[in-house]
Amino acid sequence: MIISWNTTNKCNMYCKHCYRDSGNKAKEELNTKEAKELLDEIVKAGFKIMIFSGGEPLMREDIYELTEYARQIGLRPVLGTNGTLITLDVAKKLKESGVMGVGISLDSLNSNSHDNFRNYNGGWKKAVEGMENCSKVNLPFQIHTTVMNWNKNEILDITDFAVDMGAVAHHIFFLVPTGRGINIEKEALNREDYEKTLKDIMLKQREVSIELKPTCAPQFMRIASENNVRTRFRKGCLAGTAYCIISPVGNVQPCAYLNSSMGNVRETPFSEIWRNSSLLNQLRASDYKGKCGVCSYKIDCGGCRARAAFYNNGDLMSEDSWCLHSVGKGVYV
Repeated sequence: MIISWNTTNKCNMYCKHCYRDSGNKAKEELNTKEAKELLDEIVKAGFKIMIFSGGEPLMREDIYELTEYARQIGLRPVLGTNGTLITLDVAKKLKESGVMGVGISLDSLNSNSHDNFRNYNGGWKKAVEGMENCSKVNLPFQIHTTVMNWNKNEILDITDFAVDMGAVAHHIFFLVPTGRGINIEKEALNREDYEKTLKDIMLKQREVSIELKPTCAPQFMRIASENNVRTRFRKGCLAGTAYCIISPVGNVQPCAYLNSSMGNVRETPFSEIWRNSSLLNQLRASDYKGKCGVCSYKIDCGGCRARAAFYNNGDLMSEDSWCLHSVGKGVYV
């Protein structure tokens, strides 16, 4: 089980697609004591992988103390970052504090395109330097890419770049229009390009030794099966079943792109929210509507619950209309 905590809303970038609308620090973010209590609750709930994300987690002064504490209590701490603040000294501190992996965002091999998308001059150069610094201290890192209509043709080239850089994985994120991402919805892939890109990624997995993982695109499970591509993953959409996210102020959501709070950890212990939330139990029942409800890949895929909700007036159990699979016909429509 994997969980992500947006440690802060503070960020040195102002990315066009940010689901958290990060930039300035949020009022009343969890303090160090509250954060450690949250980590204890996360262990109690049975989670293993702890993602410290943001905003930009490296802008939180106690980040090393928190990652060290997470490791001490049996979690596997990893970091989700834009990479621009990972100097050699920071990489060493992350390694020493128990961080076991770092995800660094890189959205294009064209530095200007990357910097424009993230509204940060020099961001591409610093992100790559961050990767190099991780390598120097033997801190495993992976590349995170958000795929849009303007960079879809270079995704596989970024995979090759990840291999050359020594990354352990390339995770490709598919836009769900939330936060600032609503403003660039038209730049997201259409249904046909979505299907094609997923197939290209899965076929590319046969050629490279590093892990390729589409995110917010659970149909990759079907496509992997159809093309006999081996993957360690067992389910596409994990929202509410083996994954959730916690905001900087302690609100618990099924995933980053489902802006539905099931409670706040300041008011209710996280382990109780995870166990008792009616929304989470609804997701766990997998009682989907439309073609998702009758699809043979219902359990393996699950459809993107956030995308289903966005395009169906907030109904997170609706069908994921971005999927081209035609149930019962073996064709695509």
